[in-house]
Amino acid sequence: MERHFFFSACALLLLAASTASAARIVEHKFYVQNLTVNKLCNTQIITAVNGRLPGPTIRVQEGDTLLVHVFNKSPYNLSIHWHGVFQRLSGWADGPSMITQCPIRPGCKYIYKFTIIDQEGTLWWHAHVSFLRATVYGALIIRPRGGHSYPFPMPYKEVPILLGEWWNTNVFDVEKLAAATGAAPNLSIAYTINGWPGDLYPCSENQMYKLKLLQGRTYLLRIINAALNHELFFKIANHKLTVVSIDARYTQPYVTNVVVTAPGQTVDVLLTADQPVGSYYMAATAYASADGVLFDNTTTRGVLAYDGAPSSTTPLMPVLPDFNDTPTAHKFYSNLTGLVGGPHWEPVPLKVDHEMLVTIGLGLEPCPANTSCKGPKLSASMNNVSFVRPTSLSMLQAFFFNVDGVYTTDFPAKPTIEFDYTNASINNNIPMLFAPKGTKVTKVKFNSTVEIIFQNTAILGVENHPMHLHGFDFHVLAQGFGNYNPATDRKKHNFINPQMRNTIAVPAGGWAVTRFTANNPGVWVLHCHLDMHLPLGLATAFVVENGPTPETTLPPPPVDLPQC
Repeated sequence: MERHFFFSACALLLLAASTASAARIVEHKFYVQNLTVNKLCNTQIITAVNGRLPGPTIRVQEGDTLLVHVFNKSPYNLSIHWHGVFQRLSGWADGPSMITQCPIRPGCKYIYKFTIIDQEGTLWWHAHVSFLRATVYGALIIRPRGGHSYPFPMPYKEVPILLGEWWNTNVFDVEKLAAATGAAPNLSIAYTINGWPGDLYPCSENQMYKLKLLQGRTYLLRIINAALNHELFFKIANHKLTVVSIDARYTQPYVTNVVVTAPGQTVDVLLTADQPVGSYYMAATAYASADGVLFDNTTTRGVLAYDGAPSSTTPLMPVLPDFNDTPTAHKFYSNLTGLVGGPHWEPVPLKVDHEMLVTIGLGLEPCPANTSCKGPKLSASMNNVSFVRPTSLSMLQAFFFNVDGVYTTDFPAKPTIEFDYTNASINNNIPMLFAPKGTKVTKVKFNSTVEIIFQNTAILGVENHPMHLHGFDFHVLAQGFGNYNPATDRKKHNFINPQMRNTIAVPAGGWAVTRFTANNPGVWVLHCHLDMHLPLGLATAFVVENGPTPETTLPPPPVDLPQC
C-alpha cells in the first residue's frame, strides 16, 4: 500500500512539474529607438528594437504566456503585431493600430500579454504603423510543449532566415511622400537575409549572412518573408528543401528546389547537407506578378559553407526563376497540403454560415484640395469599399464599450457591382476605378463558419495579393486563375487535406477559396500584407460577437491600454 502511494505521489509530482513547465511565463523588453547603421555606401538612422536588425528572436513553447514590455523611445507612434498568433480572448494584444488599440506614443510604454494556444512553428512580430515594419520586426518561434515532438525527424539545428527590404532613406518619409503626392512609394534598393544585403550590392562585400554546415546533418530553416512590398523566390544552390510547415501549420512533406513566399508568410524547410564539402549561395529575388509595374529587381544572397570548405572556394550560385514566373509560384503555393492527424490539425468545417465573394485590387481617389498631390491618388478597395481607419477610438474599444459611429456593419458580402473581374477593359470605365471610402465591417456570430472567396481584379492591372487575416487561420480549399466559377470551381475544393494559413497569396488575375471558424470574439482585421496597399484601403474587418459563456467573452481592456 505504501509503495503504491509512493509511486502515485511521484506520478503526481511529475505531472505537476510537467504542467508547470508547460505554463511558463516568457518575458521580454523591447526598446524601440533610433539606430545608426552603415549599409550600401550610406550612413542613416533607422528605427529598431534593442539596437538590432532584425530585432530579438522570441522563443516559446506552446502553452506559454508571453509578456513583452514595449518602450517607445522612437519619434513615431508605434504598435506591435504578433503576426499569426490567435490571441484567444486576448484581442487587446493583437496590435494593429486603431483596430485593436491606439498606438503607443513616443515616450510611452505598453505591455503585450497573451498565451500561445494550439500553435507550433514559425510566426513573427512586426510594427503595425506606417512603413516602420521595414526595420521593426523579428522571429517568433513556437516549439512543442514539453513531452511533445515535431512530426518529422529532429533537426541538428534550427536557423531563422528573415528576408527583408532595404531603403537608403527614412522609410517613414517614403510613405509620407507617397501620401502627399498620390504616387506609389519609392522602391526599396535591396533585399536582405537576416539584415544583411549580400555581396551583389555596392559597399556590401562584407555584409553577407553566412551559415556553417556540418556534412550529413539536417537543419530546419525557418524562413520568414518580412519584406514590405515584394513576394520572393528563395533557393539554395544544388540543395533540395523539404517543406514541413507554413504559417505555423504542419504540412505533408513537400520536396522542392525553390520556395516562394509572400510578405507575411513563413515556410519551414528541412535542409540536409548532402552535397560535397564546399560553399553554396542561398539567394532571394522578387516574384513580381504585375505587368508593367516597377519593382526592386535586385538579388540578395548569403553563403552556406560546409565545415572544412576552403575559404578561397567560390560559392555556387543557384539559378533563380524569372521575376514573372507565375507558373513556378503557383505550383509551389497550390501543391502544399495539410498534415492530417498531425499536431493541431483541424478538419474543414463543412457547414458554411456566412459566404462571401470579395474582390480585391487597386483603384484611384481624387486628390484633396489645396495639397501638393498631382492626382488622382492611388487607392485600393475590397468589394468597392476603400477602408478608412478610425482616428479617435480603436474599433475593438468601440465593440467592447458599444460606441456607435466608429464603424458600420454593412460591408457587402459580394461585389456591389458585378463585372468581368479579370478583364482589363474595365479600366475604360472610369467611374469603376474610384471606390467610396468607409469603415465597413462584417459582423458574425461566435463559432460561425465563414467562407471567403477572394477574387483579384484587373483594375489598374492584375497582381498577386497576399491577404492576411488576424486572429485565425483559414483552410485554403482551392485557388486558380480567371474569374471564380461556382459551377466548375467548386469541384476543385479540397476538403480532405487542404493547407492552412494566416496569409494567402491570391493568384495574379485569379481567386482563392478560404474558410475559417469565428471562434474568438473581438475585432479582427483582414488586409493585404503589401504595405503600400494597406494605407490605400485594401482592408476590412470581422466583428465576432461574444459567445454564450464567460470563457467565450472578450475580457475588459488592460488598464494600461494606450489612449488616442
